[in-house]
Amino acid sequence: MTGGGTGGHTYPALTTVHALRTRLAAAGRGLDVVWVGTASGLEARVAAEAGIAFVGIAAGKIDRGQMFSLGNVRNLARAGRGVGQARSIVAEFAPDAVLATGGYVAVPVGLAAALRRRPLVVHEQTTRLGLANRVLARVATRVAVSSEATLSLLPQAIRATTVVTGNPVRPEVLAGRPERAVAALGLRGFAAHLPVVYVTGGAQGARQINALVRDVLPWLLTQANVIHQCGPAHLAELQQHVPGLPAELAGRYHLTGFLGVELPDVLALADVVISRSGAGTCAELTALGRAAILVPLASSAGGEQAHNARHLHQAGAAVALLDEVSPACLRQALEPLISDPGRRGEMAARARALGRPDAADRLAEVVLSSVPPRRRSTAAANGDRQ
Repeated sequence: MTGGGTGGHTYPALTTVHALRTRLAAAGRGLDVVWVGTASGLEARVAAEAGIAFVGIAAGKIDRGQMFSLGNVRNLARAGRGVGQARSIVAEFAPDAVLATGGYVAVPVGLAAALRRRPLVVHEQTTRLGLANRVLARVATRVAVSSEATLSLLPQAIRATTVVTGNPVRPEVLAGRPERAVAALGLRGFAAHLPVVYVTGGAQGARQINALVRDVLPWLLTQANVIHQCGPAHLAELQQHVPGLPAELAGRYHLTGFLGVELPDVLALADVVISRSGAGTCAELTALGRAAILVPLASSAGGEQAHNARHLHQAGAAVALLDEVSPACLRQALEPLISDPGRRGEMAARARALGRPDAADRLAEVVLSSVPPRRRSTAAANGDRQ
């Protein structure tokens, strides 16, 4: 396994490992995994928490805005050193397959797999292949993508080895129950006859989304209940505005810095979600079938969030605020969704039609099918490895 740097690359990898283990356990077999990443990356912590063996290597991220900079030269040197380290790891571990989920650390490992002639499966979470996956797709055994829309963007040679699996979503996200959210968050002041709007900018929050919602909040609370996950760093600032809300509306507003285990239940309770449009978020919203208003992060690599949001917008599965982003635009997007249950339900249905809640199982199947029959037989004879 390789991939990381962000949750968008890391959590689909982890979810697929769990799917592989479950699938093989059902056949009375085990799975031996080593995760190769950077020691300082999110993937190191996630692997440790999941009890997965982890090995760190050197890797360098290329700054596409300054291709000929000294920093890029140093990063290329680190990447070259990383390929050598990865070759040694691949030679020693002798994997039956390598799964790369993106991020610059995946490049040395994927190239090492190709050099050692080990099956390489590359998974792309976004609509367009990221830089790392564009490199690895040329040497991959199979390429797995999250959307049908990606296929037309690929060169013909790569398209022939590509399969649409969807983007793996953590099983716990799909198992939420709305009544648990009400109990866990103590939503006693919520009006049962009004829809619930869930606002999030990700675990750290998003200042832009927070400001938009703050400015429409007095109007919004006359129309809906609001759960606002603003990020720990922004909580104190937003709390200053709560006392100014009319008393009869304040009970419909739940402001929190962070959501942990309650998140699946909040998503189950929500009728409309206001959020960024990262690949993981879009996968969750479509797998759950949630109407959404998407505010892409303008600085996302390669403009990937704008592409994700535009794809859902064009399919009628979300409203994307792409050109002008203002409180007035947000209110204009929200009003028909919270006032018209039929329109909200239609958008949710279109989102669900795009969702692939079984993406982890699909990707696990691609990984297993990439192993040559002779190696599958040898692994079975040895007892517990695939």
